[in-house]
Amino acid sequence: MLTFANAKINLGLLVTEKRQDGYHNIETIFYPVKLYDVIEITASDVFQFHTEGLVIPPDGQNLCEKAYRLLHQDFDIKPVVIDLLKNIPIGAGLGGGSSDGAHVLRLLNEMNGLGLSDEELKAYAVQLGADCPFFIDNKPVFASGIGTTFEPINVQLSSCYIVIVKPDIHISTSEAYQYIIPQIPTVNLRRAIQLPIQEWKYHLVNDFELGIFQKYPHIEKIKHALYKKGALYAAMSGSGSAVFGIFEDAINLDDINALGKVYYPVYL
Repeated sequence: MLTFANAKINLGLLVTEKRQDGYHNIETIFYPVKLYDVIEITASDVFQFHTEGLVIPPDGQNLCEKAYRLLHQDFDIKPVVIDLLKNIPIGAGLGGGSSDGAHVLRLLNEMNGLGLSDEELKAYAVQLGADCPFFIDNKPVFASGIGTTFEPINVQLSSCYIVIVKPDIHISTSEAYQYIIPQIPTVNLRRAIQLPIQEWKYHLVNDFELGIFQKYPHIEKIKHALYKKGALYAAMSGSGSAVFGIFEDAINLDDINALGKVYYPVYL
């Protein structure tokens, strides 16, 4: 069985509170984009995991493997071979690893006839990571809590054109949070997202940008370059180093290649 595990972008990201359990409460809007990893799962006598493409975590740490072992604990599922073609950049804030784990859960559920509902799959997905449950429904949501409490939200960017630029900089989640001071939001994301896209840059905020831009001014340079090219809105995605731009029409970004790898085009 074959599936295409897509990426996501964050439309605004507010870090509102540090919790007693060490996690942070956030407010953000997750939006799926069509930049894909490719996953194939086939029956086997023993469990195996293979990967091609970008570098991934060492044996046992990849969320594809963890997803298999999570279900194997509770169900008598048969061994499989998981082949992952990794295209979504790592440390970019695009949720590629989380998407991989969630899509493996869905495939294994289907392959083994487990009959798990989407809500039950989300309960497994949250054990893999905070972003993972989003990729079960894969629809735009307002996310709060640690990023696992979802409310449907009306955001439609199908008439727009999106590009993603990933510099040769890897930012781990733990590093990104070193620059964060949680604060009560001054922005209402639910209201701001209903404004025309041209106004988002005046209202939507990614709290990770301030500290990360100070340490990595190259990433801020990418954001400014996208605006100079005519982006309606540009921002860092999540806590990683990728920057996305939303344009009204297709645009040539060949001269942006010097700033990072351009995933061009990425259609919604």
